Order: sequence, then C-alpha cells, then structure tokens
Amino acid sequence: MPSPFRNLTPRQRHAFVACFLGWSLDAFDYFILVFCVSAVAADFRVARSEVAEALFLTLAFRPVGAFLFGALADRFGRRPALMLNIACYSLLEMACAFAGSMQMLLLLRALFGIAMGGEWGVGAALAFETLPAENRGFFSGLLQEGYAVGYLVAAAAFALLFPWFSHFSWHGHPFGWRGMFLVGAAPAVLVFYIGRKVEESPMWSERRSEPRDARTRSAVGTARGVLRYAGTFLFLVLLMTGFNSFSHGTQDLYPTFLQRDHGFSAQLTGIIAIIYNLGALAGGMIFGSLSERIGRRRAIILAAVLSLPAIPLFALSHSPAALAAGAFLMQFMVQGAWGVVPAWLSELSPGPVRATFPGLAYQLGNLISSKNVVIQARAAERIGGYAWVLAATVVIVAGFLVIVAAFGRESRGTDLRAA
Repeated sequence: MPSPFRNLTPRQRHAFVACFLGWSLDAFDYFILVFCVSAVAADFRVARSEVAEALFLTLAFRPVGAFLFGALADRFGRRPALMLNIACYSLLEMACAFAGSMQMLLLLRALFGIAMGGEWGVGAALAFETLPAENRGFFSGLLQEGYAVGYLVAAAAFALLFPWFSHFSWHGHPFGWRGMFLVGAAPAVLVFYIGRKVEESPMWSERRSEPRDARTRSAVGTARGVLRYAGTFLFLVLLMTGFNSFSHGTQDLYPTFLQRDHGFSAQLTGIIAIIYNLGALAGGMIFGSLSERIGRRRAIILAAVLSLPAIPLFALSHSPAALAAGAFLMQFMVQGAWGVVPAWLSELSPGPVRATFPGLAYQLGNLISSKNVVIQARAAERIGGYAWVLAATVVIVAGFLVIVAAFGRESRGTDLRAA
C-alpha cells in the first residue's frame, strides 16, 4: 500500500475508500454501455450512432444530478447524499437490462445520467474535506483514477461475461448486453459500507454547528452561492469542457473502433481495454503526485502536450500489440492530466458550496462536450472508419486544454477550511 496511506486515521481511510469505490462503480456502470454499443445496435436494428445517442444523453443530464445531489450534500451532509446517489444509479443501471426498445433505453440512460452526475462532486467534497492537506496531489490522482478502475473492471467483465451471457435470450432478444447491465447493479452494496463505516465530513459538521443565521449568511443559497463566484465558475466550466472532451473523445468509441475497424473479438477488445486502463491508473497517480512539485497547471499542460506523440500508435497503427501500446500511452497522458483535477477543483471551490461548485462545473463541461461522441460516430460512418476521427479529436482537444489551463490560478497547498 502506498506510503501516504500510512498516516491516515481510520476516519480518513474509510472516507477515501468510499469515495474511490463510489466513483469507480459509477464509471463501471457508464462504460458497460460503451462496450455494448455494437450489441445493442444489432439487437434493436439501429445504427451505432443511434446507440451513441444514449451515451450523449447520459453526459447531457449529468449537470442536473450535480446540482440536485450537490445541493442535498451542502444542506444535509455529504454522507447521506452520497448513499442516496449510489443507490439511484445502481437501480437505474439494472433497469436498463429490461429495456424493450431503443426509446426506453434512451430514457433510462438519461435518468442514469442524473444519478451519475451527482457522485463526483459529493464524493470529492467528502474526501478532500476529510483527508489531510499534505499529499493532496497523490490522493487526487488516485481518487480520479477510480474512473479508470471502473473502466478496467467493465473491460474485464465484458471480456469474461459477455460471451457467456450471449448464450441466453430474453423474450426473443439476445441477453448478452442485458446481462452486463444486471451486473451493473452491484454498486448498491456500497451503500451499506458507507452507512456502517463512513463519518460525515468534519468541515461540513463544523459549518453545521454554526448558528443558523451565520450559516445562512455564509451559504447564501446554493444557486446564489455559485453565482457569487461566477468568474471562477466560468473558468472551471471551460476547463472541464476540455477535460471531458479529452477523456470521452479518446475512450467512448475506442472499443467500437477496435471491433469495427479491426474486427477484434470481445475478448481481445476487453484485453486491450484492460491494458490501456492500467496506463490510465499509472498516469493519474504519477501526474497527481507530480503536481505537488511542479504545480497543478504545469502538470496538466505537460500531460496534454505529451499525448500528441502517442497519436500514430493510438489511432493509426494496425496490429493488436501496437494499438494496445498506443492506447496505454494515450490513456497514461489523458488520465495523467485528469489526476490533477479533483485537487485543483476542490482548491478553487469556495467552502459553502464545495459539494455543488466543482461537480456542477464538471458536469456542465460534460453537457457542452456531450454531443462529441455522436459527432465522432457519424463522422466515422461517413468516412468509413474511426482512425482519423480519433486522431483529429486528440489534436484539437489537447490544444484547447493547454490554452485554457494556462489561464488558471495555481492553488497548490490551499487551506480548504479558509477557502
């Protein structure tokens, strides 16, 4: 176990584990559909780009969840809001297994997006208000890579379980992708762990103990509290637009690219996805820790720039080994940049709305960039392949991210109690 964990108290350790698992399982439930795009399209006899609309709807509705669950967390506490959030997205994931039409699946994925949108902001607030200030960059990188862990577990589950589920049927429909969504209900178990082991954020508890009129003056109200810091909020929205385009633009259609352009099997696609998610894990922790030395902005810019040399292997090579190596390097850099995000957003967010502010900015960035996956899919259908679409996406998005991050305020070492 990494050395920064040794100095954590049980309270801090349980809070981090709960938030890490909540984010990991949230990502796991999202990426199940990413791996099943081709299977869903074949079942409902629609184009892959129409199934990609379900990914778009999930991303587009996430700001609603960020605001609703963030407001609940700022008013009633991080812990109960996180428990409710995890229960909601687990149940909605399971409901997707019983969708009888493409329209029903689209509706359920939109509702799932609301539930998914609340987890990151609430979890980050609970984690960073409980963890010590030292090694915040390391914990930021590790926490964010819960996303890569979720993707990795989804890849492993797809490679191992999808072929087995495909032997069954449900009311005349192939059961393969439906079985994967049933597995996606597993995160509900985490609610019991949080209920038994996790304590409320000490910073939120301190504000809760203030006289009611003092709390009212400081909080102002969730919406007014966010508008009070409009300049910072606008910067974070632009930053997260770049970040979400960076991750989803290189991840969401990559399994489809491997299957459609190269004819890879479910097993080989899953193995390559496991490899590049190991790269994502390493990148997030290394760049998160590096940001404690060189600063948040420089770490993000460095990772974005270093993604460019990986493009030829990532998108334009042909052998499984070369594609796996390119995807490993690409996700090392993509999630390396992302590893800095939880700490930087938490440090830039004012305390009274910390559960709402970063999560809402994050998910509004998701909303702005949410149509990218559909645009990518339609462009690929028009030109007959995904390779050049993926390559162009990295060039455009990495450049945008470098420019926006350069205008950010360095916040390394900020005291969150005073923020």
